Amino acid sequence: MSADRTLIERNNIRRCGSGEKTLLLAHGFGCDQNMWRFLVPLLEPDFQLVLFDYVGWGGSSLEAYDDKRYSTLAGYAEDINQICAGLNLNDVTIVGHSVSAMIGLLASIERPERFSSLVMVCPSPCFLNDPPEYHGGFEHQDIAELFDLLDKNFIGWAEYLAPLVIGQSGNEDFIRELTESFCSTDPVIARNFAQATFYSDLRGELALSRHPSLLLQSQSDTLASVEVGEYMHQHMPASVLRVLASKGHCLHMTDPEAVAAEIREFMGLPRSG
Repeated sequence: MSADRTLIERNNIRRCGSGEKTLLLAHGFGCDQNMWRFLVPLLEPDFQLVLFDYVGWGGSSLEAYDDKRYSTLAGYAEDINQICAGLNLNDVTIVGHSVSAMIGLLASIERPERFSSLVMVCPSPCFLNDPPEYHGGFEHQDIAELFDLLDKNFIGWAEYLAPLVIGQSGNEDFIRELTESFCSTDPVIARNFAQATFYSDLRGELALSRHPSLLLQSQSDTLASVEVGEYMHQHMPASVLRVLASKGHCLHMTDPEAVAAEIREFMGLPRSG
């Protein structure tokens, strides 16, 4: 089996679309590439799209999972750079949702020559509060209780977290889908990624960004507030912040038309195709 084929199977890579510019779509914690299904039809007429699943999620190869490698976000960033190298992708714009926005930043810092720009959908460099300078949204006790629930009642943890991600008043079908996505993954893998996600502090890496970046924040998001977006914008060179009149942490699912319009404009195309 060729290295490329191994890579494609490891991360369940799929390509579609047309156009000169390439968008690499990186899903968030607890999700898989299927979560991009509302955005893909809006972008594929004008962009080459590369979709994948992180190891341990979706249709990826579970045999490739390594506890140590994926105990930090750097392991996932390494995967992104391997995907770009294996598929010979250059001038890539990585579109990362939630924690993948930061994984994409790490990948671009490590291999800046591969990337041209970043699109961050509901990003957060740190979910923990660090008063008075930074309000990430959660106290240490909040996160500790979340992991305690995960350890004691995995299904209950999924049922608690999914509404927070989608938005408490969000689409019930989306909440159910995300809950099922959480539950479809091995609890050990879910815990490892959750720990890497919720305990990471990448505020120091924001200033290392060297690519134009589009920050898309929801007007109301329990996990990544507008205040977080403003903090990132202030600390990231060449960044643009757009706050959309939407709710929840999954703008690509709940408001795909607005997200597509912002991406198109950022990439130098008319807002609508």
